[in-house]
Amino acid sequence: MRRFYFHILFITFLGLSSLGVLAQSPSLSDLLKTPYLSNLAASSQNGDVFFVLNKEGVRNVFVATAPEYKPKQLTQFNEDDGQEISNLNISKDGQWAIFVRGGDHGANSLAKPINPTSSVVVPKIALYSINLQTAVVKLLADGDFPIINPDSKTIAFISKDQIWSVPIDGSATAKVLFNARGSSRALQWSPDGKKLAFSSRRTTHSFIGIFEQSKKNIQWVSPSFFKDDFPNWSPDSKSIAFIRQPATGGEQDSLTAKKHRPWTIMVSHLDGKQAQEIWSAPQTLAGSVPAWQGGFNLIWATEQQLVFLSYQDGWPHIYSIEPSGKNFKQLTKGNFSVDQLSLSSDGKQLVFSANTGPEKEDIDRKHIGLVSLAKGTHQLLTKGNSIDSYPMFINGDKQLAYISSTPQRPPLPTVMEVSAKAQPRLIGQEWFDGFNYNQLITPTHVTFKSEDGLQVYGQLFKPKNAKGKSPALVYIHGGPRRQMFLGWHFMDYYFYDYALNQYLASQGFTVLSINYRMGTGYGHAFQNPDRAGNLGAEEYLDILAAGKWLGQQKEVDANKIGVFGGSYGGYLTAFALGKNSDVFKAGVDIHGVHNRERKLAEGTVAPDMDLAIKLSWDSSPSKYVNTWKSPVLIIHGDDDQNVNFTQSLDLVNRLKDRKVEAEYMVIPDDTHHWMVFSNLLLVKQATADFLIKHLKK
Repeated sequence: MRRFYFHILFITFLGLSSLGVLAQSPSLSDLLKTPYLSNLAASSQNGDVFFVLNKEGVRNVFVATAPEYKPKQLTQFNEDDGQEISNLNISKDGQWAIFVRGGDHGANSLAKPINPTSSVVVPKIALYSINLQTAVVKLLADGDFPIINPDSKTIAFISKDQIWSVPIDGSATAKVLFNARGSSRALQWSPDGKKLAFSSRRTTHSFIGIFEQSKKNIQWVSPSFFKDDFPNWSPDSKSIAFIRQPATGGEQDSLTAKKHRPWTIMVSHLDGKQAQEIWSAPQTLAGSVPAWQGGFNLIWATEQQLVFLSYQDGWPHIYSIEPSGKNFKQLTKGNFSVDQLSLSSDGKQLVFSANTGPEKEDIDRKHIGLVSLAKGTHQLLTKGNSIDSYPMFINGDKQLAYISSTPQRPPLPTVMEVSAKAQPRLIGQEWFDGFNYNQLITPTHVTFKSEDGLQVYGQLFKPKNAKGKSPALVYIHGGPRRQMFLGWHFMDYYFYDYALNQYLASQGFTVLSINYRMGTGYGHAFQNPDRAGNLGAEEYLDILAAGKWLGQQKEVDANKIGVFGGSYGGYLTAFALGKNSDVFKAGVDIHGVHNRERKLAEGTVAPDMDLAIKLSWDSSPSKYVNTWKSPVLIIHGDDDQNVNFTQSLDLVNRLKDRKVEAEYMVIPDDTHHWMVFSNLLLVKQATADFLIKHLKK
């Protein structure tokens, strides 16, 4: 009988005293202390670049002013209190910055106040402004999702599902603009600043509403038995485009068959007449609602041109169409994925990020591309071993600002001329003084075949100066709609996982970071396999193939292969340990889903309901505890707003009953994203220590 280790760590926020736990591994601590950059923003009036910097859990707004671009801190938040800064934006006149502090905007549900430090005073989600001339920071109101009026004087925002307004200078208290049923979202000021469009989401259906200060009533735009959302104004403020999708209801269809998800682009001239459908997505699986960053990415660029994103040719690409529905055309083409779109101030050009370039390895990188909307052509502006993301025009559309990283250099704000021959200018390199990032490993792009013949992608971290056969690890990203790259990631969750992979490689592990099916970056068919998720978890074939592939490498000890990952990566880690303890000898499962049994609404009748219930249980790691032999560490925060804490409870109780060798770590009050830096350190160190203990020592 196997020994059973039952070890629950109730972690609380202990300030600096908790850091003593990490003293045994200073190199991991140093890596995780790398400043993380997010929320890039820019002034349309000049070349000033703004961003949020997270330094060991202390988050602040910074500006780098043209032309020197020396970073300057604008806010003075001084604690690792787990309160994120989001929604950073700059007023049209360049005099103000606004931001939101609080919440976890990476949650599956709408952000709500979080208290990951277990403070006796519960934090709020609050809206702030910064006077960029005086550097005065003002708390304006409790609220979220702000949008600045083009007049640069007022802000509309959401609080308690209603739309509020507040002067940007804080000269008056916030007030409700109007009351509306449902949940108001997707706020959009008209370019002239006189009207505010929004989506009124009402569970089964939704409407597009127009608020105008001089009017007594909301104008509802072609209300119907549909879900209307994502309004976007014409440049002259006279018309509005939006996305229409079917509402909830009707006869229950198959629960296991793949179905087309229809959507159309609608245009209303706000003249009391019905909105016109100007384009309808092809009735194919690839033509369905794009499950992609930014979704539809609908933008009304010029008076005669709307642009949007569709997966209809098998890859997410940019398309354009006239408001009349004429002159539909595809603007980007090729076997690569486009996202992170941004429009020039004159509406004539569009920049984007895409995993393409002259080298085959560029499929696991990102580079900046430029579209001429008038000519309908596109070109790449960056190349090489960088990961370039979130581009935007600055300085009268003469320059671009974006985030750039490499295998050795963490993400930095970057400025360059709008030219393929321009040399990028990095901002803030001094942040990395004191640690030799050049010692980091350059991961290798690899591919291999899964059991069913599908080509799978990954990045291989090989330990330096290894002697003999090394232990190995399969790292599994979450999502699953994510992609890992050949360098530092621009998303914070994977930014820290990249650091952990580097540390594990420095400790003698060969680490394979796998981009398995259901992930993005490799086309519609790869992202949407037939029997994945709760229809059979076929994506696990790729994880098993990764473990076996590692075992075939001459430098790897096939008897010392482990697996780890978070979120969907935790789910697949549990699958690996439950189904194939013969391949995976130990693992760390971080806030994974474990029981996918369907809980259908009372009275639900579907033609394949019994099959759906069976497939859901077959796709649950909890089913396979009887064949689970390998030791595991299970970690979960109990305010997780992405994966319910009960998912780990289900698995833990099953493992306890079967005497599986297991350790457990519980983080009270923290979320899915380890908002408190000291908790992040504890989780990553515990992960590394467990894998070293079971596979290396």
